[in-house]
Amino acid sequence: MQAVQEQKSFGGTQGVYEHASKETGTNMRFAIYQPHGVNAQTPVLWYLSGLTCTEDNVMVKGGFQQHCAEHGVAFIAPDTSPRGANIDGEDESYDFGTGAGFYVDATESPWSKNYRMYSYITQELPELIFSSFDLNRDSQGITGHSMGGHGALTIGLKHADVYKSVSAFSPICAPTQCPWGNKALTGYLGSDNASWSDYDTVELIKSGKKTSHILVDQGDADNFLVEQLKTELLQTACDEAGQAVKIRMQPGYDHSYFFIATFAGDHVAHHAKLLK
Repeated sequence: MQAVQEQKSFGGTQGVYEHASKETGTNMRFAIYQPHGVNAQTPVLWYLSGLTCTEDNVMVKGGFQQHCAEHGVAFIAPDTSPRGANIDGEDESYDFGTGAGFYVDATESPWSKNYRMYSYITQELPELIFSSFDLNRDSQGITGHSMGGHGALTIGLKHADVYKSVSAFSPICAPTQCPWGNKALTGYLGSDNASWSDYDTVELIKSGKKTSHILVDQGDADNFLVEQLKTELLQTACDEAGQAVKIRMQPGYDHSYFFIATFAGDHVAHHAKLLK
């Protein structure tokens, strides 16, 4: 692992690091904010980004550093896919391939060799983080936006023993029932959709998976809300399964980082309350 850049921010350190990944077979970058006074008791909040993003977008546009400094929480933002895997077609569209790993372990060739973002996020990167930084492995939360909201919710549900707090901004709630999800899951997992439900928040909740209280913020002026995000299906699934959730429909807000930055403080506070 090597440092790409490090800057002081709100009394702490904002850094970007690069390492060779066994899971993806490529070099991967991640960003991490460590608040002032970071130590082995400092909780960790993971942030998974959306389509087309890198580790950079949220660190520059999200405004999480100030809130994490106030609450004494470390903030980690991985990249969204392998880069430079040299797979034909990986750069042809914004919603599949580069920048669109969808936080799954691909089983279809040629994607299965490199597109293993689920294992990268849940296994390889945490091992690197907790062996390299002085942080509390027993106090982790996870959040994300859009495709990353999908990743945060599914990972949080499947690893409730690891992630003690879960939230999301405008998540793709039911990828098996929307165009983005159908394209990604078909490409990465194949046309036999029997395995798709393992990466679908609504289906996981229906199957009995549960986690701590979920916070979701969703803008009602989000142009992806009806076709891609399916927020109403998440509410119904949680109601029927008894999963605690608070879905806040925010009037006039869209899908952008202006929306995320507006409510970033609420999400950090949500996680800090459950992690400390």
